[in-house]
Amino acid sequence: MDVINKFYSSAVQTVSQLSGVLPGNNVTREYEVSEQICTAGVGLMWKVYNGHKKSTKQEVSVFVFEKKCLERWSKDDRETMLETLRRGVQQLTKIRHPHVLTVQHPLEESRDSLAFATEPVFASLANVVGDSVRSDKKLYDVEIRHGLLQLFDGLQFLHNDAKIVHRNISAETIVINKNRSWKLFGFDFCIANQPSTNGTAHWPCREHSTNLHVLAQPSLEYTAPELALNSVNTPDSDLFSLGVLIFTIYAGKPLKMFGSDYSGFRRYANELNQRKYPAMNAIPNELTESLKSLLHPSASLRPRLHELKQIAYFQDVGVKTLSYLDSLYQWDNLQKSKFYKGLPQIIPTLPHRVNLHSILPYLIKEFVNSPMIPFVLPNVLLIAEMSSQREYCDHILPHLKPIFKLTDPIQILLIFMQKMDLLLKLTPAEEVKQSVLPLLYRSLECDMPQIQELCLGVLPTFSTLIDYNAMKNAVIPRIKKLCLHSNNVSVKVNCLISIGKLLENLDKWLVLDEILPFLQHIQSREPAIVMAIIGIYKIAMTNTKLGITKDVMAHKCIPFLVPLSVENGLTIAQFNTIIALIKEMLARVEQEQREKLQQLSTIQRDNKPKDASEILANELENNTQTKTNSNNGNKSDDDMFSGFSVGQTAATLAPVKTKEQLKITHNTANEATTKPDMFSSLMQSNLSGLGTPTALATNPQLSLPFGNNWHSANPLVMNHILATPQANSNSSSNNNSNNNFSSLDDLDPFGAAKQTNNANGANMYTLQQPTVNYIYPTGYSAVNNSMNNSIRHQNMGATATPTAATLPLLPQTQQQQQAQTDGKNLNMLSQQDIINFLN
Repeated sequence: MDVINKFYSSAVQTVSQLSGVLPGNNVTREYEVSEQICTAGVGLMWKVYNGHKKSTKQEVSVFVFEKKCLERWSKDDRETMLETLRRGVQQLTKIRHPHVLTVQHPLEESRDSLAFATEPVFASLANVVGDSVRSDKKLYDVEIRHGLLQLFDGLQFLHNDAKIVHRNISAETIVINKNRSWKLFGFDFCIANQPSTNGTAHWPCREHSTNLHVLAQPSLEYTAPELALNSVNTPDSDLFSLGVLIFTIYAGKPLKMFGSDYSGFRRYANELNQRKYPAMNAIPNELTESLKSLLHPSASLRPRLHELKQIAYFQDVGVKTLSYLDSLYQWDNLQKSKFYKGLPQIIPTLPHRVNLHSILPYLIKEFVNSPMIPFVLPNVLLIAEMSSQREYCDHILPHLKPIFKLTDPIQILLIFMQKMDLLLKLTPAEEVKQSVLPLLYRSLECDMPQIQELCLGVLPTFSTLIDYNAMKNAVIPRIKKLCLHSNNVSVKVNCLISIGKLLENLDKWLVLDEILPFLQHIQSREPAIVMAIIGIYKIAMTNTKLGITKDVMAHKCIPFLVPLSVENGLTIAQFNTIIALIKEMLARVEQEQREKLQQLSTIQRDNKPKDASEILANELENNTQTKTNSNNGNKSDDDMFSGFSVGQTAATLAPVKTKEQLKITHNTANEATTKPDMFSSLMQSNLSGLGTPTALATNPQLSLPFGNNWHSANPLVMNHILATPQANSNSSSNNNSNNNFSSLDDLDPFGAAKQTNNANGANMYTLQQPTVNYIYPTGYSAVNNSMNNSIRHQNMGATATPTAATLPLLPQTQQQQQAQTDGKNLNMLSQQDIINFLN
């Protein structure tokens, strides 16, 4: 929070300062001024601010001199100083050279200030020299060496071409621009050549005056001794100032500080004339002798600038590289290409700030030269690799955006594909969508297989940055088209591998509708392609998010995969992989289909209406579970059919469970010898439920021992409990009987049948005449239907023992004794039969 407050206060202070100085200056009409970055010029009185042009947003630096700084000066000194500053800026505006500060807007004067605009500036040399300088602004040795060479070039231009003596070379008048190039500034005291009558060059000498303010004259610390001793001013005087500047850069301060003490300066000039130099421990050994030569009191003995360039101090590889970049505009494309090819070996040896601010700007300028981009781009990306994301976004990405759109030369796409991981790491997500994705689309559509494979390889790495619509409508269709139309097997395989890696980011329906049908359109059957297809199927089937449905596997996948397993060229391992996948699909189809059919069967059974046989099965199961021993079998049978008792009401019936329809088939005569006769037992239980439990017990003939010689033609009726078939149709006219029933199918066990009152006032159920189709065995003799009469008499309270005339019609048998034995064996229903049936 303190940092924010400090920043806010400094910003408010800067705005308030500018609002009091610049509103009346015309510079503010065209330029927007922001924060102050450094100071420069004589006495560091020029304040330098960042800014940009309002119309073009071009970045500039605005130099501002506030006249209030001269309020304490005398009027003459104030006017002299203002005139000196005006003349220096005007002279600077006239000079155009790569190592002279470039003026973008001429000097504008208002009541409160002087201002002009220049190229973007980083700092003055006085701001970056000394012990109090921040570490991020301290100069590297390679920057110092290269900067001195740039000053040599600038001075050579001034002396040889412009015929100007600067007279004020100092740390305050050397400006470092944004690209870390050293530029000459502060032409306030310069003197132009005034040829003599004989044509020789002549620069008038202006002696130091003690009457003028010290800042209105050249600094005595950098002034050559011949001005004080001989009143001579030549270009060699600037060389002495250059020597003092070199000493100041390394030592942090000039040889000696004089201020306004001109007499002290003259004494020191005499000492130098005697070759008395200060200690040079801070100066590099390669530069010591050359520096002493520059500080020689005799101007004629000082070395020439072109000689200084050849000393060992400037033969460093980094210095030479930076010097080559300064003169790069003079080379042809062939020379440039050779230089750029060797640059990647030099960049890692240089400080990062040098690469970012000194080398990168020259490389970016080559982007306008399309044939050179493939040679320049690797160096730019190498610098980006050593940069932070902020540095990349500020200095590199804005210049790469136009290059992303280029497809010629084709090597541009190849280089970007090789460095795609770097671009994705440093480029913000929004910029990836706007600039990098279109680059990938163009790479997929190019004709170079190497670029296509690289693109397919990096595409899945940032699939999360691709939205669903772009993936569905742009990426997937291009990959499918490339896979189907490419003649390169490697490209086809990489297409399939890329799709397999993208499956995680796709939804189920896109895979089922677009991916799986596309695989069946691939005509190539090379083993690598086949295995890539198998991999996609396996991923789609095992991924919990996707999954292949049972119908798709049965109708499309398995019929397509089986022929693939017999393709020629497959190894045993590949064949086993395909067969394993097919078996896995078959197992899943079997499992899912079985579960589906079981569920449908359960639903149908639960929704099917109950019938008498199902109710009977439930009763049989309930009574079987409660049966304790085999000796009370008859009693258990009676309880089993107690729910069908005529005398019971619906309220007393036990709830009935839902079971499958009962289907019981009677065993053969051989099985009857080993199992109880179910027919006789069930018949006794039924009659017992009708209210006469002792009827059959008193009359053995009512046990119906006629075995298995007849049965019902109705499959839904249990043949063991049917009433005896009638010999004639007389019983059908017996309308007074209320105990006749057609079958168990018509029996209402819940008391819903119509009730009638007999003569004794007892409530009885009205049962219907049976309408069962019988299959009569051979030899069956019809007799009077006495069974119903016997039951009716028993229900009416008759106690007489039935006679032979009242016995029921029985089927003719050959062995009456065997039938009676069967009747005894059928007294109890086999529990195993019921369990077998229910299972």
